[in-house]
Amino acid sequence: MSDTSRETIFANLQAALPESSPLPDLPVSGPWQTFADPFARFCETLASVGGLCQRVATLDEANRQLNTIAEWTNAVVRVTVVNGVGDSSIDIDAIDDPHDLENVDYAVLRGHFGVAENGAIWVTDDCVKHRVLYFIPQQLAIVIPSSQIVQNMHEAYDRISIDQYAYSGFISGPSKTADIEQSLVIGAHGARSLTVFAVDEL
Repeated sequence: MSDTSRETIFANLQAALPESSPLPDLPVSGPWQTFADPFARFCETLASVGGLCQRVATLDEANRQLNTIAEWTNAVVRVTVVNGVGDSSIDIDAIDDPHDLENVDYAVLRGHFGVAENGAIWVTDDCVKHRVLYFIPQQLAIVIPSSQIVQNMHEAYDRISIDQYAYSGFISGPSKTADIEQSLVIGAHGARSLTVFAVDEL
């Protein structure tokens, strides 16, 4: 394709663009959706998208609860980055290539806070050496402070700084997909389960 043809195509595309519409004028302070009990709403919403929230007093209690989960106790390759919650069967610090983590059965990771509105958890790459661990394990558990539940995504975005990390994002429930018949499939292209341990002592 010649430079002239390319320029003609781009010029035609530019000319065909619709007029831009102004963004809605939303007040910074809301009013936004809030809940009488944000933590209860977080657990309820997380359950609705296939996840499970367990509130525990201490990391030791989280560890005891983790060891009642058959998928964890039966996992051949398991990883934890949370001291006192589970044990790793591999040395994550010795692994440089994230592709070598393709066979992780279960991972226990950290999150910063949860969102009551949609059951999402804010995660960043400073909590784990390889960010692929948020997506590649067969089963996933995330540990968050139970006190760190915000009402909605507006509050969530007030708390985060996107340019602070090389990677960051929200995770809500296990991997899932739904076809046009609204048939929900859990674990379609990522973790088949998500357990959130909300720890009071953190």
